[in-house]
Parts: sequence; C-alpha cells; structure tokens
Amino acid sequence: MAKKLEITLTRSLIGRPHDQRVTVNTLGLKKTNQTVVQEENSAIRGMINKVSHLVKVNEIN
Repeated sequence: MAKKLEITLTRSLIGRPHDQRVTVNTLGLKKTNQTVVQEENSAIRGMINKVSHLVKVNEIN
C-alpha cells in the first residue's frame, strides 16, 4: 500500500509570490490550518519542498 501524506497549511499566503500560491492551491489547500491527505509521489514531494516553510507534513501508513 502506498504511503499517504497529511499536509497542513500553517502559514498565510498573504504577500507570497504567485508561484507559491499556485503550488499550495494545487496541493488542495485553500485556508490556513486546513489539512488534506495526498498520496506520496515525487510530484507531491517536489511541491512540498517548494513551500516547506508554509506547510507541515505527517506521514500516514
């Protein structure tokens, strides 16, 4: 079974560059403290690395 990632937006997008806003929206996050569950793959990991200062990630088995 593939690992899943629980991603929570912990910081606001106000004043952030457009590409970071688009990346957060692509992950499925719209509001601060919102949590989504995504399957782990290289594309999702790359997006998380780009906005790592804005999100908190937990691995779920």
